[in-house]
Amino acid sequence: MRLHTGQSSYCKSFLKIGGLVSNRPAVRWSSRKAGEVTAKFSNGRTLVLETGRHARMADGAIVATMGQTSVLVSAISKPSSVPQSFLPLTVDYRQKYAAAGRIPSNYLKREMGPSDHEILTSRVIDRSVRPMFPSGFMDETQLTCNLLAVDGVYSPDVVSINAASAALAVSSIPWRGPVGAVRMGFCDDEMLVNPTRKEMQHSELDLVVASGPKKTVVMLEGSCNNMLLPKVQSAIKFGVKECQSVVEAIKKLAEAFGKPKNSFEQHVIPPEIVDAVQCACSERITAVFRDFSLDKQERDLAVATIRNEVLTVLHEQYPEGRAHVEMAFQALSKKIFRDLVLQTGIRCDGRSCSDLRPIRCSSDVFPALHGSSVFERGQTQVQCTVAYDSLHDNSPLNPLLQATGGAKDRNFLLHYSFPSFATNELGRSGPISRREIGHGALAEKALRPLLPVNLPLTVLLSATVLESNGSSSMGTVCGGSMALYDAGVKLTAPAAGVAMGVITDTDDSGNIKDFKILTDLLGIEDYLGDMDFKIAGTRTGITALQADVKLPGLPLSIIMNALLNSTGPRVQIIKLMNKEISEPREEKDTWPVVVTIEVPISRRAKLIGPGGSTLRKLQAQTGVEIWWEDSDRITMFAPNRLAYEEARETLDSLVDDREPSLEFGAIYSAQITEVKQTGVMVQLYDNMTPVLLHNSQLDMRRVSDFLARHEGE
Repeated sequence: MRLHTGQSSYCKSFLKIGGLVSNRPAVRWSSRKAGEVTAKFSNGRTLVLETGRHARMADGAIVATMGQTSVLVSAISKPSSVPQSFLPLTVDYRQKYAAAGRIPSNYLKREMGPSDHEILTSRVIDRSVRPMFPSGFMDETQLTCNLLAVDGVYSPDVVSINAASAALAVSSIPWRGPVGAVRMGFCDDEMLVNPTRKEMQHSELDLVVASGPKKTVVMLEGSCNNMLLPKVQSAIKFGVKECQSVVEAIKKLAEAFGKPKNSFEQHVIPPEIVDAVQCACSERITAVFRDFSLDKQERDLAVATIRNEVLTVLHEQYPEGRAHVEMAFQALSKKIFRDLVLQTGIRCDGRSCSDLRPIRCSSDVFPALHGSSVFERGQTQVQCTVAYDSLHDNSPLNPLLQATGGAKDRNFLLHYSFPSFATNELGRSGPISRREIGHGALAEKALRPLLPVNLPLTVLLSATVLESNGSSSMGTVCGGSMALYDAGVKLTAPAAGVAMGVITDTDDSGNIKDFKILTDLLGIEDYLGDMDFKIAGTRTGITALQADVKLPGLPLSIIMNALLNSTGPRVQIIKLMNKEISEPREEKDTWPVVVTIEVPISRRAKLIGPGGSTLRKLQAQTGVEIWWEDSDRITMFAPNRLAYEEARETLDSLVDDREPSLEFGAIYSAQITEVKQTGVMVQLYDNMTPVLLHNSQLDMRRVSDFLARHEGE
C-alpha cells in the first residue's frame, strides 16, 4: 500500500481569498491535503483511491481507478428540514457516453434519463453503504457517482461501491465504515477476483460481495449458472477475505486525509413516555402478535388501532410529546415482535422458523396467451404471462453498456410490475419505479441461466404482483418458471426462490448473542428483522442471490446457515410446482410459427412487388413479419398458426416456380395476353410469365397488317 500527499496550487491560492463565509469548522479548509492509497488483491490487480484533488467543496470526494476505469464519487450531507423516521439517503450513479469515447445516439445528442443499468448500480451502492450509518442519523445525504472513464476491461459498479465507501470514510459525515467490495467469478475450477469483461464471458458466477471491517457480510448480489451450494459458499468466503484489503486501504486513507466527523442530535425518548407507552399497550401488542388467525390486513389494523388509542390517551398527559409517543410505540412493537420469535421460535402467523406458507399454483390460466401461470404463497400472489416475438425486432446494443459490462442478450426480457392495489393502497400509474426494476432484474437473473442456449424467438415474461405480503420477487421466479414451461420453453430445470431472514439479539457493544433464521419471510418480518436474503435456484444448484443486511454486517456463519437452510424449502416448492406442470408443453395452437422459405431468383420481383408493396400488403393483412435472410431465403414469423396458414398460402402462390413438363414438337393451346408490333405475348399455363412469340414464328399474315386492317375496331 502506497501513500502520497500533496496540495494543488489552486487550493493554496484559494485559501488566501479573504471574506470567505462558511458555517463549517475552519479546520476543514486548512487541512485539505491530497493523497492516494492502493489496495492490492491476491491476484495482483489493484484499486487506487485518490482524494483531495477533485470536488473539494463536497464533504468527501474520491476518484477510484481500476485499470483505466475511473469513477468520481462525492458525498454531501445536510440537516433535514423536516423530521424523518428513516435515513434519507440518495445514491445517483450516472455514466456518460463521453466516458467510453462515444457520442449519444439519440436525436438530441445529449444524455437522457438513467438507464436500467444505472439504476441497478445505484441500488447496489445504496445497499452496500446504508447499513453502516449510525442509528439515529437522519440527515439528508447524497452520493453522486460519475463515471469518468471506462476501459471496457473492468466493470465500474464495484469500483463505484469502493469509491462511495471511501468518500464517506474521509468525509465529515457520521459513518461506521469502511466497506470493501469485490466481484467474484468462477472459471475452470478457479475463483477469479475482479475478473475482466473477457473473463466474465466464460465465468459460471457473477457475484458482488461487500464486506465490513471484521469480515462481516454487508451486501451480496449475484447470479450463477446453476452452481452447487458449496462453490457459492466458497466464493462468498473468498470475496469477504479479498474485501479486507480495500477496507484496510480506506482506513489508511481516512486516517491520513479524513475530516473530523460531525456530531448529530440523537432523538432520545424521555423515560417516562417509554414507561407510559409500555404500561398502556404492551400486553395488547403481544396478544396481537400471538393471534395466529390474523392475516396481514387484520394484523396491521389491530396494531394501528392500538397505536391510535395510545396516542389519544397519552395526548392529555404529554400534549407536546406526540412524536415521542409514536417513536416509543414503534420501538416497543418492534421489541415485542422480535422477542417473541427469539424466545418461542414461533412467528406471528403460527409457523415455526423453517416452515413455508401454504402454496397454490396453476398454469395455462389464459389459453389465448403463449404461456401463463399464477403462483400464490400465503398472501403473496403473482401472475405471469409469456409473449413471443421475432428476434428481428431486437433493439441494437447500446455501445456504452457494452463498454461498462451492462449489456446482455435481449432475447429474454422480464418485466415486473407492482401496482398499488397489491397492498391495498392508493397510487397513480406512472413510470416504472426503481424497486420494480431491481426486483425484475433479480428474477431475470434467476431464470436466464436455465434458458436454451439459442432461443429462436424473443421471449417476454411479464410478472404482475396481485397481492403482496413479502417475497414477491421470489414468487416471480416460481410463477415465471411455470409460465415458461406452459409456453414450451425448454428450461434445463424448473426454478424456485425463497426469502430467508434473521432476527438477532445483540449486547451493548453490538455483538450478536442469539439469532433465529427465518424461512419464507413475511412483509412484517422483513420490516422488523435484520436481513432479507433472497435465494433462487433449482433442485441442485443456485442461479441468483441477493442479500440486504440492516445491521453493520453479519457474521459469515449466519450467511452460510441461511444458504444451507434455503435448499430444503426450495426443493419443496419445486415439487409442488411440478404437480401442476412438470415439463414444457409440446404444442399449443396459440404459439407463433417461424419458418424459412426458399425464394427462386425468378420469383423475387413478384414476391416483393413494386416498391415492396406486395410484401407490405401481405404483412398488414395477415399480421406476420417477413424479412430477408440472404438473397434467396426469407424468414416468416407468424404470431399463431392461423396467421401462418393464411400467409403461407399466399406466399406459396407467389414463390411457386414449378413449371409443367412440355413435350418438344407437341401442339398446345396458348392464351394471348398482349399484342405487340413485334409479335404476341402468350401464356401456355396458369401463373406462367408471358413470353413473346415473334412475328416470324406466326402465320404468313403479319400481325401489323392485321392491326392496320382492323384499326379503330
